[in-house]
Amino acid sequence: MINDILAEVKISMDASVDALKKDFIAMRTGRASTELVSRLLVTYYGTPTALQELALLSVPEPQLISIRPYDPSAVKAIEKAIMESDLGLNPNNDGKIIRLQIPRLTEERRRDLSKKVNKRAEEARVSVRNSRRSGMNDLKSFEKEKMITEDEQKRGQKKLQELTDEYIKKVDNVATNKENEIMEV
Repeated sequence: MINDILAEVKISMDASVDALKKDFIAMRTGRASTELVSRLLVTYYGTPTALQELALLSVPEPQLISIRPYDPSAVKAIEKAIMESDLGLNPNNDGKIIRLQIPRLTEERRRDLSKKVNKRAEEARVSVRNSRRSGMNDLKSFEKEKMITEDEQKRGQKKLQELTDEYIKKVDNVATNKENEIMEV
């Protein structure tokens, strides 16, 4: 029973860390990455479609993302989606390929992004702690219903806290790596 609770909580905590990683991948740094635009939704024949399904994305240079649509008629729709997004990038289009020049980050922009990283990391920590609280509540209710003993509940709480500490460290490591990537000149 305790192992079931721990497994359930572990899955929830893994999801929190994975969501944080996905958010950080899409966060713009000074380097080009296809992940910046791959999940961007483009209205293609009236249907919102992920950019990665409409075009070949590549990074030919460290500061450049190249977008080659499979259907040349989609160029305008892709360009419009990029302009309307919050990326702050201006697409250059030659009719067949869209190029996105990734500007170097200013010191002020680096600090702003660093604050966003810390804010998002704190949200992930709260999510991990909420998972722990849910597991603790399950342990307490099992003990009240006499499904486990008090000693088993205490052991379960200790294991739950160890698991929480481990995942908080994972969140901190992911955040530190992203912050270092942002602050890198």
